[in-house]
Amino acid sequence: MTASPLHLFDAVGVELEYMIVDDQRLNVSPMTDRLFQQVAGEIVSDIEHDDIDWSNELVSHVVELKTARPAKSLDGLVERFQKHVQTINGELKSFGGRLLPTAMHPWMDPFNEMHLWPHDSHEIYAAFNRIFDCRGHGWANLQSMHLNLPFCGDRKPDDEFGRLHAAIRLVLPLLPAIAASSPIMDAKRTGLLDNRLEVYRTNARRLKSVVGCVIPEPVFTRGEYQQQIFEPMFAEIAPYDPAGVLRDEFLNARGAIARFSRGSIEIRVIDIQECPAVDLAVAQATVAVLKSLVSERWSALAEQQSLPVEPLHEVFLATLRDADEAVISNPDYLKLLGWKGSSAVRAIDLWQDLICRSEVSVTNDSTGIDPLQIILDSGPLARRLTDALPDEPSHEELLMVYRELADCLATGRVFVRS
Repeated sequence: MTASPLHLFDAVGVELEYMIVDDQRLNVSPMTDRLFQQVAGEIVSDIEHDDIDWSNELVSHVVELKTARPAKSLDGLVERFQKHVQTINGELKSFGGRLLPTAMHPWMDPFNEMHLWPHDSHEIYAAFNRIFDCRGHGWANLQSMHLNLPFCGDRKPDDEFGRLHAAIRLVLPLLPAIAASSPIMDAKRTGLLDNRLEVYRTNARRLKSVVGCVIPEPVFTRGEYQQQIFEPMFAEIAPYDPAGVLRDEFLNARGAIARFSRGSIEIRVIDIQECPAVDLAVAQATVAVLKSLVSERWSALAEQQSLPVEPLHEVFLATLRDADEAVISNPDYLKLLGWKGSSAVRAIDLWQDLICRSEVSVTNDSTGIDPLQIILDSGPLARRLTDALPDEPSHEELLMVYRELADCLATGRVFVRS
């Protein structure tokens, strides 16, 4: 029996990526294959469960947890993800390892510590490494949440895709304001609150069409997407990939990518948080705002689709630098989001307004705290981390704070400093 097609917001898919580290010094430990072998009895790239699957991609110190199938809603996913986090931590304990959250390891040296995944799909990862050199931070040291939302063309070809893609393009630049979790790189505060996105946007600079400006081009049909995104990308990589190993939609590394093969758009700009309760709170807010935009509650579809890349890219650069404190002043952009306040607004205040005007469900952590309210009051995790660290943190100071983050992940609680 063929499954019914999924229309806008009928379901959601969530993927959460974590680092495996040693439980004493928190250095990255490339032991995902050992973990999978212990659980599955052999080295595999995926372990299937009834609710949350485990998988690996690219490097051997990362494990990805993902919904086994599209979920009808985000409700109940916190408990399921948290259960699997605890199961994995229990398995890793025998190896002296544990999971560590946040979007970048704070002191990893990817040029010396990266280990490519050598098992299933290794030919794909080897091709990426040969062409782009995956030893850099933008490949070997970054973890994120991927949020997958469906669209269907059985009623009106391209209508649902065009609506969803237009809405996602408007929300993408704002997401670092509530989701940035990577203020530390190479054991230093860099001045940026989302270093993952900074390295991500330049990791494929050898072939500019692969990432573009992170914000996708204003294309709203499958034909336009093929002509303006896929074809230039495939043409540019062809001399480096004569066997066509990477000639696939997964080559596209924009902040949101169309997965026409599965009828969904995958959002990629959300840093992983300190525990699933916070990840799912960010997801709840994101989906609620997208629903309001798709329903044309604040602006008409034609208006949403008219905004070019440049103003969205400017907002994106501001939020990856300053996150919640980024100031947004583009009148056309603010109008599309229904902002009625002053001509310039902090990103976190805009989020507060958007959340108030949208139907956002509260997703509490294990202590009953509303993670979204913590973010609105105290900033994203990156802000709370910088507040907890001195301007020039020592290794032991970093170790202390990131050990607390590992404990937050293990117990499912929000990182809050009194």
